[in-house]
Amino acid sequence: MTAIILCSCAQQGPKLLPVGEGRIAVHGGNIWYKISGSIRGIPVVLLHGGPGFSSFYMKPFDDLSDSRQVIRYDQLGGGKSDKITDTTMFTVDHFVRELDSLRSYFGIEKWHILGHSWGTMLAVEYYKLHPEHVASLTLCSASLDIPAWEKNARELMKTLSDSSQRAIRAAEAAKKFDDSSYQNAIGEFYGKYVFRHSVQADLDSTLATMAEGLYNYMQGPSEFTITGTLRNYDATPYLHEIKVPVLYTVGEFDEAGPQLIERFASLTPGAKIVVLKGAAHITPWDAHEENVRVVRDFLHGVDSALAAVKQ
Repeated sequence: MTAIILCSCAQQGPKLLPVGEGRIAVHGGNIWYKISGSIRGIPVVLLHGGPGFSSFYMKPFDDLSDSRQVIRYDQLGGGKSDKITDTTMFTVDHFVRELDSLRSYFGIEKWHILGHSWGTMLAVEYYKLHPEHVASLTLCSASLDIPAWEKNARELMKTLSDSSQRAIRAAEAAKKFDDSSYQNAIGEFYGKYVFRHSVQADLDSTLATMAEGLYNYMQGPSEFTITGTLRNYDATPYLHEIKVPVLYTVGEFDEAGPQLIERFASLTPGAKIVVLKGAAHITPWDAHEENVRVVRDFLHGVDSALAAVKQ
């Protein structure tokens, strides 16, 4: 009887993680996490954008917990995690180590990774170092070629009002980015290309807990003025080496640029791409149900393929 019970448990797949919120120690502080769902299977971890933002806007992906466990966390510096000011930790390598600390803490052998924006950069860099722990990559509104991103953003900037364009030029010339006119220009850009339908409470929480110093150091003063340490980042030469299933999603009006995402997909073996109609960059807000559906279907397909290989 004991042997039968052990065999039955083994067939159920990965262990269940404790559901709920908590904090774990990583290098530099403590990070906040939330685990949703009680269905055994390969879990998915959510990597939010930024750097320096938080996972509030990623809440819609908690809906994936109807078929697997979902791990949502705030990267160190933003959200409910500890703040950091040490610029030696403002690196891609730091956040890759932080992510693997989370995996190691829970004893996860393999997980699906879903990254959004900066989180896609983190996802790809994590895969480079730890491919054995990655079942698939879902890359939403990918920022994998920052020079191309900035070029696209500068083109989108030309669609803003004349007053916003003048304010941007003046701020960049003077290197004075706290001017109200420049901030208003950012707001106009956000309304067109970042999100069209916000969840106000989560937007307020995101802005209140943003690590502005971290964002400015790695990104720059805005989505279209990129002066930070990531300004030359380009993962496209590596994409052909990815050997796990990859799904790209992008909003129709996304600042990430649907044409850029199509190029990334063409460079990634076997990758799928879905353009979410009517959505800007924060697709979990602008296309909640459709975004969750296409990711759920993709993960189900990967799980089925992996199960077939084991049989």
